[in-house]
Amino acid sequence: MATSFIQMAYSLTDMAWVGRIGSEAVAAIGAVGILTWMSGSISLLNKVGSEVSVGQAIGQKDASLAVTFASHNITMSSILSVVWAIFLLLFASPVMHTFGLQDSITEQAVQYLRIVAFGMPFFIVSTTFTGVFNAAGRSQVPFAISAVGLVLNMILDPLFIFVLDWGTNGAALATVLSQVIVFSLFLYQLKIKKTLLSGFKFLIALKRKYVLRIIQLGLPVATLNILFAFINMYICKLSAAEGGHIGLMTFTAGGQIEAITWNTAQGFSTALSAFVAQNFAAGQALRVLKAYRTTLWLTGVLGLSCTLLFIVFGKEIFSLFVPEQAAYTSGGVFMRIDGYSQLFMMLEITMQGMFYGTGRTLPPAAISIGGNLLRIPISLYLISLGLGVSGIWWAVSLSSTLKGICAFCWFFILKKKLLAVK
Repeated sequence: MATSFIQMAYSLTDMAWVGRIGSEAVAAIGAVGILTWMSGSISLLNKVGSEVSVGQAIGQKDASLAVTFASHNITMSSILSVVWAIFLLLFASPVMHTFGLQDSITEQAVQYLRIVAFGMPFFIVSTTFTGVFNAAGRSQVPFAISAVGLVLNMILDPLFIFVLDWGTNGAALATVLSQVIVFSLFLYQLKIKKTLLSGFKFLIALKRKYVLRIIQLGLPVATLNILFAFINMYICKLSAAEGGHIGLMTFTAGGQIEAITWNTAQGFSTALSAFVAQNFAAGQALRVLKAYRTTLWLTGVLGLSCTLLFIVFGKEIFSLFVPEQAAYTSGGVFMRIDGYSQLFMMLEITMQGMFYGTGRTLPPAAISIGGNLLRIPISLYLISLGLGVSGIWWAVSLSSTLKGICAFCWFFILKKKLLAVK
């Protein structure tokens, strides 16, 4: 969970410093954020693939199989990350122009995206390394490595943005350099110190049966997140159309602040997935059920706390990152509306960990895709009623609530069948 917070803090650190430049700079980075979200979605193919395939192999006490799956996941993510980075470099300008922002904001976004693209292979492969360590129950290693990257990013951001006066390009460069260092530290742990699985090859000739198993596990998760990114891209265009660059900035910056809740739930979900994968493969159904109940209690308490925090202090929280009156006034409205759904969002993400650990990645994908698609017609309907940009925020909040309820009910119905518990 702490590792998830650190990954979230990368974005919040950039936003906090760039927010001192102005709302236009935040809007530029927010537009790029949809593409970085897609990058994270692509990385989930092999992160989830690693956590489940390697975790179940370890649960079966098959070290050779665990090594094979680890090597396949890293090789696949290396290939995908290079292809994706090339795509971002080639099509940065046409993609950023689709948001219809002012030319000056669009140009900032294009430059930022092209710099960030160079760091994508390091980021995506490092995410796979994290999945391998999580599968083995060694999550403290990626936590420590990610912490080093965060501290470096926090130091470089103000240096590059203000001291060297590189603006948003400085924020991008600070992020890329931090990602390179994180990648290098993972290499040191796995190749030099050989702290996991007695060392293994990173790049190997891929074998069909292992690739298909990884795709079976990771593709539904990656697909739902990629679709989510496309849906968010459309929501961003609606926000810009209804509220200008302030509307776009509110949605993207508010989403990053909301990551406080999202990453908390994601951390629990990741831990639960690895725990369930090992115990499910070992036939320890009662331990799986205990973890399920304990995690629901924890995320329930945290979800209610975040709901109260966003509803009561949303405006004040937003102003910490973008201290511009028009920005934090709009942000306060977003945080209040979005706050009503925090408990249900945490519930949905936590239930994903249960499904993933048992090897059932399709149900949470169906719930997420269906709920996220509903955001578009609900947004358009509420806008037609005259709610304007606030109607978009309500569409986001209502869909998150619905997804949480559906995820809980679906797993509750299938619990006995999945875990073979009388």
